Amino acid sequence: MKTVRILIAGLVASWVLVGNALAQDAHVAFLKSATGSVSVTRDQAQLPATAGMQLLKRDTVVAGPGSAAGVVFVDGTVLAVGASSELEISRYVFRPEDNQYDFAVALKKGRAVYSSGRLAKMAPGSVQVSTPRATVGVRGTRFIIDSEE
Repeated sequence: MKTVRILIAGLVASWVLVGNALAQDAHVAFLKSATGSVSVTRDQAQLPATAGMQLLKRDTVVAGPGSAAGVVFVDGTVLAVGASSELEISRYVFRPEDNQYDFAVALKKGRAVYSSGRLAKMAPGSVQVSTPRATVGVRGTRFIIDSEE
């Protein structure tokens, strides 16, 4: 009986450690669509993008010329990434049960259309969209971002 308890305690401890590790790398969004030449840069690796692919914090969605991607975040925020664009997911936290919210994306180049989800409605001050020239604080809306030089 004592061996079973020790085994169960070990399994629970392992489960907690794995759960914490997974929470740090949990997906924050997914690619709803990817047409043309679209890739995701993750930890300096270039991955081919496919519809349904899960995205993590710090991922960058890269759409080549004539390409586009649709990104849907866990809270329902939608970003349509246009041709010749790069969009980095800088920060993302959506934990309503803990009242923790944080959303920051950077459009490094190109164009995107933003449509806010639940996060912007629950904590509008937590949303930030930036380009090389400006940063926008979002208060729950839709807009087009253009980072063309």
